[in-house]
Amino acid sequence: MRGNMTDKEIVDLYWERSEDALTETKGKYGPYLSKISFNILADPGDCEECENDTYLAAWNSMPENRPTRLGAYLGRIIRQISIDLYRKKHASKRYFSEYALSLEELGDEFGREAAGTETIESEYDARELDRAVNEFLRGLPDEERKLFISRYYYFDSLKEAAAYLGIGEPKAKSMLFRTRRALKEKLIKEGFYL
Repeated sequence: MRGNMTDKEIVDLYWERSEDALTETKGKYGPYLSKISFNILADPGDCEECENDTYLAAWNSMPENRPTRLGAYLGRIIRQISIDLYRKKHASKRYFSEYALSLEELGDEFGREAAGTETIESEYDARELDRAVNEFLRGLPDEERKLFISRYYYFDSLKEAAAYLGIGEPKAKSMLFRTRRALKEKLIKEGFYL
């Protein structure tokens, strides 16, 4: 491991099909990826499996893709792999994890299960929902956007998300409640059934 490589240098290693790419990726992003996966699965063994699957997915996808922000690219991959595993393993039972808790918060606000897209009938509607949520997030003040993403994208606990922003848990909880409400209002105005 060379250490302190830039994302571009690591991506170049993937493109060269050098196995050093995997070593460098694990050294630079391993703890970050483990945290994302653990927040979803709360099981170290499953997290390790998802992390390894992420490295494999990155290896297989790099010849076609050249991400400029490797951390975000890998984060998206491990998040989806971990969510898929969570759903597979816990389809019929309640399970404690920050993923489950954050989805429950969103589900309570929107009056439905937030884990799936059962109310979204088509791929077009899903893309439109994605566009509307991203537009909403871009319009938020920086602190509110970071808190929302920390809690509902990275599935950080309320305590971790609040600490990340240097605010107390009660303030974070209140901010998240108001943000969820505002998002719900925006989506209803745009014609989404919630």
